[in-house]
Amino acid sequence: MTSQKMSNPCLNCGACCAYFRVSFYWAQTTAHPDGTVPEEMTEPINHHYVAMRGTNQANRRCVALDGDIGQTVGCTIYAQRATPCREFEAGDERCNQARKHWGLGAL
Repeated sequence: MTSQKMSNPCLNCGACCAYFRVSFYWAQTTAHPDGTVPEEMTEPINHHYVAMRGTNQANRRCVALDGDIGQTVGCTIYAQRATPCREFEAGDERCNQARKHWGLGAL
């Protein structure tokens, strides 16, 4: 196992990206001059909020997630990801909730 994978358990997990709806203020998308999240990777929730495509449905999986849950994964827009993704904490209660859903042990 590489030292990067040991230091970042997210790189062999991805459970949160396929468990939670990732919704955020529309101005974080490239539809706004200062936005970074590619607008085409989102769908509207209401007049002010969008969600990452694939996370606003029963069988959730973020369109930006690459790889297999519990194996090697990555975010195709990591540098441009939305606030909810930036603020998510590996090993916290929500992380372990998603990991449990996918049959992975707690961190």
